[in-house]
Amino acid sequence: MSVTTSGLQSKSGNRITRSIIEVLSSMRFAIALLVILSIASIIGTVLTQDDPYPNYVNQFGPFWADIFRSLSLYTAYSSWWFMLILGFLMVSVSLCVIRNASKMLADAKSWKDKVREGSLRAFHHKGEFAVHGTRAQTSAVLAKLSAKLGYKFVARESEGATLIAAKRGALTKFGYISTHLAIVVICLGGLLDSNLPIKLQMWLFDKSPIRANTVINEIPPEHRLPQSNPTFRGYAWVPEGQHVSTAILNQPDGSLIQDLPFSIELNKFIVDYYSTGMPKLFVSDIVVVDHKTGARVPARIEVNKPFEYDGVSIYQSSFQDGGSQMQMTAFPMTGPSARTAPFGGTIGGNVPLSTASPLADGQTVEFTDFRAINVENISNGNGQNDARGVAAHRTLKEAFDERLGSGAKSSKPLDLHNVGPSVQYKVRDKDGQAREYNNYMLPVDVGGEKMFLAGMRVNPDDPFRYLRIPADTGGTVKAWMNLRATLENPDMRTAAAHRFALRSVPGSNPELQQHLEESVLRVLTLFAGADSSVKMPGGQAAGGFQAIAAFIDRSVPKAEQEKAAGLLLRMLEGSTWDLWQLSREQLGERDTQPNADASRFIQSSINAISDSFLYGSPVFYLQLDSFKQVQASVFQLTRAPGKKVVYFGSLLLVLGIFSMFYVRERRLWFWIKDTEHGTNVVMAMSSARKTLDFEKEFIQTRDAVGAALGAKLTEASDAASTSGHAG
Repeated sequence: MSVTTSGLQSKSGNRITRSIIEVLSSMRFAIALLVILSIASIIGTVLTQDDPYPNYVNQFGPFWADIFRSLSLYTAYSSWWFMLILGFLMVSVSLCVIRNASKMLADAKSWKDKVREGSLRAFHHKGEFAVHGTRAQTSAVLAKLSAKLGYKFVARESEGATLIAAKRGALTKFGYISTHLAIVVICLGGLLDSNLPIKLQMWLFDKSPIRANTVINEIPPEHRLPQSNPTFRGYAWVPEGQHVSTAILNQPDGSLIQDLPFSIELNKFIVDYYSTGMPKLFVSDIVVVDHKTGARVPARIEVNKPFEYDGVSIYQSSFQDGGSQMQMTAFPMTGPSARTAPFGGTIGGNVPLSTASPLADGQTVEFTDFRAINVENISNGNGQNDARGVAAHRTLKEAFDERLGSGAKSSKPLDLHNVGPSVQYKVRDKDGQAREYNNYMLPVDVGGEKMFLAGMRVNPDDPFRYLRIPADTGGTVKAWMNLRATLENPDMRTAAAHRFALRSVPGSNPELQQHLEESVLRVLTLFAGADSSVKMPGGQAAGGFQAIAAFIDRSVPKAEQEKAAGLLLRMLEGSTWDLWQLSREQLGERDTQPNADASRFIQSSINAISDSFLYGSPVFYLQLDSFKQVQASVFQLTRAPGKKVVYFGSLLLVLGIFSMFYVRERRLWFWIKDTEHGTNVVMAMSSARKTLDFEKEFIQTRDAVGAALGAKLTEASDAASTSGHAG
């Protein structure tokens, strides 16, 4: 039987109908659809699906992002053209099966017993034997041998001779049918599990996504899908101690609410971590409450171990903060006051900053995330503790070693530590502009010194830039905060400049003392950002090292700028020591004796004060004091009736491919006729696929026939066979 790539020849009188049916049922059309489907699948795999549209604008730009959206490339697997391709592929393959299945089945059932002696002699794989014995005896021997070799056979009397027609491996024909049917079944399962049923409900029943944030119970019916919805894939966010009875189905232009026939209560969320800080295991202990019967079914859900109830599979997708409660202290970052205020809030909520101070005009704190564990690599390229991440020089061999061998190894030394809890929040002003902050609760060891890390970024895509505040002997930020407030007090700056001049110049030279005091006061005023004559690019008064650098660049000749910078920095460091002593005296503390730790604290404090002008803090620095953590699980809920259909199609596909590749159809014929000296046997053998294994099998079968008959090949047959094999 020959299989053609042409389509089904319809008997319809309409020429257009005949042409359409022929095209749809042609193998060329089905292969073209498979190629297009493969390309679309590649696009859907490479291009992240179902992300918010602004993410694509940032990645591709507004021009291409709009073109890709018009082509539905961001939702390729649920787009109308993808569904259309699947539908046409199902129709095309089905027509191919209808066109060829009957022929294949007829060919598999056929014994091909209409051949004649001349036809068998024309076969490439043939043999001829002269046997001493009757035709009946020879037929009985060959029939027994055929059964022993695994062939099914029939015997026919024809033209005074006996024909034995045998076949083996006819199952390969069913392999072709099974493989093609598998494609149809898998496509059908894909359509059942797609969002096509949801699209139909949106078209037929006026369902539409909701675009605004609102309370779930207040969402009207036009944005909700019924419990009878045959298929869906959504997400549910459940904090500990709470329950949910709906799933959120993300759509390109909003979300649909899927009502569930049960509620999910989260009793406890358990998470375990690797030493690298990556989650090793997260488990949710839940209770499913049936809405009809009120039955409470406890269950435990792990990653890759879902729980199924009422046809809905519940998967552990991820976890988030469920509304942890923060207790914080607000430290002023501007002005001469160091008075603190208690402050607090809940993750996911927002609190007016004016509750800490009326100076925070219209500013609001939005708490976005909390992490109880933060495992960070705080080493630089040399393996030394340094949060700056300074790169180290590497040899060519080290560069090659990094890129060769196991993908799990790394040439970069890691110094992983749990640096403790952190809180992330946004401070939004009355104009709607926001900056995002990430503050750690505990000090981090940086170069042998304890530092509080306070991160800030303006754009969500930017990395955090960290202000490093030195910790005092009590492990707090109070000493640095008091020093900062003292620096912004004009009277304290004057007193510190006077103390520094008295310490540095003998009393016998009052003029030099006075001159030094004025210079030091000028340096402190510049560093505190209190000199309005020095401006930053934005127009506000400059402070920190930037102000001193701007003053030197404006007032000192270039040839003397380096010397002047060194002199001013020495005056700044010395006078800052006196400022620190003044701030301690205000708190009733004793003066600190000069030592290495105190000197390091002064230098780090100067760096932190200078960096604080770039920190952009709106009035306050919020220090996390304590917390009450509440975890939340994110579940994926799916109802997939097509899953079993796809499994069945996959089984058909495996069986079909196995049958086609590992089952070979073979045909065997014996033409037995009487001669003057006994019986003559003409043997012929064929296979749908000519392989080296078949050549060996033919020789083994031919030798087995000769051995069973007790006869040898005739000379003519042996010569023809040898010539055929040699060719």
